[in-house]
Amino acid sequence: MDTDKPHLSTQFDAEINSVSTRVLEMGGLVEAQIAQAVHSLRHLDMDAARAVLQGEKRVNQMEVDIDADITQIIARRQPTARDLRLLVAISKTITNLERVGDEAARIARMTRDIVESGTPLGISINDLEHTANLAIEQLRRSLDCFARLDEKAAVEIVESDSKIDEEFDGFTRKVITFVMEDPRTITAMLDLMFVAKAIERIGDHAKNIAEFVIYIVRGTDIRHNKEAFRQVAGSL
Repeated sequence: MDTDKPHLSTQFDAEINSVSTRVLEMGGLVEAQIAQAVHSLRHLDMDAARAVLQGEKRVNQMEVDIDADITQIIARRQPTARDLRLLVAISKTITNLERVGDEAARIARMTRDIVESGTPLGISINDLEHTANLAIEQLRRSLDCFARLDEKAAVEIVESDSKIDEEFDGFTRKVITFVMEDPRTITAMLDLMFVAKAIERIGDHAKNIAEFVIYIVRGTDIRHNKEAFRQVAGSL
């Protein structure tokens, strides 16, 4: 991860870089989890769904291990303000990544339920796949700007979050119309709505990670603060 100033302790640098590398590894894992979960739904593939659920344990353990290392670094090194912001933001980032893993597992469980019930989907999931790809790309961009501490890219990610929300709203309208035309599909449609909501939340977590990048660089917490965000965006 890039830094603005060299640290007095090369060991501290090594510890920060090690933690940051593992965060990116965790991010790559949850990206794969999402893709596999959506694949399991598309093909009603129980093996893929089971693989996602098994991988959830690894994601959870990575969060616990990285958080423990962050706590030890803070206790041993007593970092300066900017470095402390970095460590706090990393802790919050891995929490969001763990929740992305939870959403991937939720999609896998929906797949399992659909397969076990034998209920046909009754509707194309092309829109869901498209939205999932947007969410995966958003997460990938967030992790990239985290690795580079790229404030400008982080602002662009926050600004583009509405695209996933719009896709979710469009899918919701389509599902409501479908159920009104054939009420017998309501069970399957509810399952797909849970999937759509999980994908929307993945986009939210990606946005959160971008917001943490701005916090690291600026020391400004823009969460739930549109005015603070406008000031940051306007200064770039």
